Amino acid sequence: MARIETPWGPWDAAPLGDVVELMRGLTAPWWVAGGYAIELAVGRAYREHGDVDVGLLRRDRLAVRRLLAGWDVHLAVAGTLAPWPLDEDLPGNVHDIWVREHPGGPWRFQLMLDEADGDEWVYRRDARIRRPLAGLTLEEDGFRRLAPEVQLLYKATGTRPKDEADLEAVLPLLSPAQRRWLDEALRTEHTVHPWCAAVAA
Repeated sequence: MARIETPWGPWDAAPLGDVVELMRGLTAPWWVAGGYAIELAVGRAYREHGDVDVGLLRRDRLAVRRLLAGWDVHLAVAGTLAPWPLDEDLPGNVHDIWVREHPGGPWRFQLMLDEADGDEWVYRRDARIRRPLAGLTLEEDGFRRLAPEVQLLYKATGTRPKDEADLEAVLPLLSPAQRRWLDEALRTEHTVHPWCAAVAA
């Protein structure tokens, strides 16, 4: 796994299995997100990963903070990091949280907060895009991963080379229903998106 330098210290991502084992202590729903969610859907490793992303619902934020009571946890907001003290709530605009074992150490994984309205997941970048929470994640080997079509929607904003690689790897495995959902979501958020032609093909 690649080591990445940032203005706030290096990323030396923890092994995915270690993060999964830690998160099993959380009773609230959580899931593997980011590039690993796509790779797990594909069923094989095909690229390096600079970090490990774990998703959960914003409403479960204090539960995960208590799980990480012994860790150094920071909020990523407005281009900087701020410590997140135990049992202190966080602003509504925070959705990205960096975690490491201790101050001065490398960052080990990220928490990504998703929105929900009752039993529905709500896409934080466009609240018109929703789906039942029951279909948001898929269970595999004792832990959940984000459905690939939802992860691709998040990745479609930047379309970095690694996002293009993820699309190419997982697109042939998506069902017609998954493709339709992604196509509709891309058109709702972006109106026109370069991925639409491939997704709808």
